[in-house]
Amino acid sequence: MRVGIHKGAMTALAAGHLGTDFAGGALPALLPFLTERFSLSYTLAAVVVLASTTSSSVVQPLFGLWSDRRGAPWLLPVGVAVAGIGIALAAAAPSYWLVLLLVVVSGLGVAAYHPEGSKFAAYASGQRRASGMSAFSIGGNIGYALGPIVATPLVIWFGLRGGLLLALPCLAIAVALLLLLPFLRSFVPDRTGHRQGTGESKPRALVLLLGVIAFRSLAWFGLITFVPLWEVSLGHSTAYGNHLLALMLLGGGLGTIAAGPLADRFGRRPIVLASLAATAPLIAVFVAVGGVLGTLALCGAGICVIGTFGVTMVMSQEYLPRHIGMASGLSIGLSIGLGGIAVVGLGALADAVDLRAALYVCAAAPLAGLVLALRLPSGHVRRQLETEIVLP
Repeated sequence: MRVGIHKGAMTALAAGHLGTDFAGGALPALLPFLTERFSLSYTLAAVVVLASTTSSSVVQPLFGLWSDRRGAPWLLPVGVAVAGIGIALAAAAPSYWLVLLLVVVSGLGVAAYHPEGSKFAAYASGQRRASGMSAFSIGGNIGYALGPIVATPLVIWFGLRGGLLLALPCLAIAVALLLLLPFLRSFVPDRTGHRQGTGESKPRALVLLLGVIAFRSLAWFGLITFVPLWEVSLGHSTAYGNHLLALMLLGGGLGTIAAGPLADRFGRRPIVLASLAATAPLIAVFVAVGGVLGTLALCGAGICVIGTFGVTMVMSQEYLPRHIGMASGLSIGLSIGLGGIAVVGLGALADAVDLRAALYVCAAAPLAGLVLALRLPSGHVRRQLETEIVLP
């Protein structure tokens, strides 16, 4: 197996991750405009996020199982294309219910890409697993940050129909991935001459980790859903709220760059524990203080929350070494999806009490995740995936 990361392959996979998450990142930026157009409550706005989360995350383990059993590299270009087309059509949809349907279609594209993409990222990472997966995650971070940056001016200039242009970058990336499929297939290990791994699965640790990710995701989805709406409620413009969201997402990209190498050097668990411990006070400062200090705190929360996505993905693959597609689907999909589903409850809380209360719940969620993370194995997990890729 390779010692280092193959830069060409990782660049292609990260670009695909950028395309799918670009579509996902555009949705929170579209929410204030859709809320105004269809006169949505906070609960109905959160239901749009739920539709996206359910289709893009909860079904990911099924794609992961398919990936492990059969392999499906064609899901890489198809996933990116479907994600982009779905969100573009959702922006211009004439009714709320059609918006929900097209958001689901876009989410299925996201779900199709991630398990296969993360599996190929594991193949291309060599022995630098956390660093490699962080490089893969950076593509998604950048895409999620570019989503609101691109979507906001398109809608301001051209109305919601301008959102149709959101499909173009995704389609361009999909075509590139389609042309690169023969090259990416060359990284699949040869089953006939491949030595089986000796590591055992750690289901208890995996369940704990999925709980950690779910609580972290509650904070994540709460922020991306309600930060723009919070700023609007304070009297700021929709564009200002979306720009603040983009800053948080870009901060997450910086966190991802640092978290992978740190996890390779000091271990996965300490990095996850530190990020969870810091997230709660940072969100609280953003809500309670606001202003420049609040903006800096929000960026810090983005660094802590988003920066560890790649680290926890590697941990899930190490806890389930013979089924890395399924592990990826569970960590990216099901557990994150549970956090996204909980956002509907936050929307109901915002309607019943106020948006401030919902954001304080987002601040508390990482503390619950911290309690679970403290029960994860304290020693270094046997990293058989750092020396070999274990095939089912």
